[in-house]
Amino acid sequence: MNKIIQLHTPLTKEDIKDLNIGDVLELTGTIYTARDAAHKRMQTALAEGKPQPVDFKDQLIFYAGPCPTKPGRTMGSIAPTTSMRMDSFVEMTFQLGMLGMIGKGDRSDFVPELCKKYGGVYLLSIGGASAMISNQVKTCDVVAYEDLGTESIKRLQVEKLRLIVGIDSKGRVFQSEQIQKYKR
Repeated sequence: MNKIIQLHTPLTKEDIKDLNIGDVLELTGTIYTARDAAHKRMQTALAEGKPQPVDFKDQLIFYAGPCPTKPGRTMGSIAPTTSMRMDSFVEMTFQLGMLGMIGKGDRSDFVPELCKKYGGVYLLSIGGASAMISNQVKTCDVVAYEDLGTESIKRLQVEKLRLIVGIDSKGRVFQSEQIQKYKR
């Protein structure tokens, strides 16, 4: 197994430029959740010249919508959403200063080029491990679009959130290169 790279937010482009596909990370610090509905509102605000609800400069967006919180818990179960649903918003979020995205699954063919163009990354989280992931979240606060419920933008404080680099800032794609190794 590769060594685990410890990263603490806030991150910089310098922090992520040497990450390579397949690197295993443990991320500690602040990240934000946002899914389809929140991204659409961010896009509308941008088009109308209105301020964004969060300063996304040097931030990571976790494509997730946590379940309601049970008593005595920081948050409900949380797992990555299929990332391809947010592909049409990737360039916008990079233009807003975002450093990277956390999700699951493949991305559209243009996303690796956007990662390369903006020096950003796509990090893979583990689908189906929502209870485990929720244990790595130490605080969860709704910061925008509360009326969207589970799709509101939330600020999470995470501790040792395990991730894999799926697309690095050079535009290389983990799934593409790994699949090629096993084809005959």
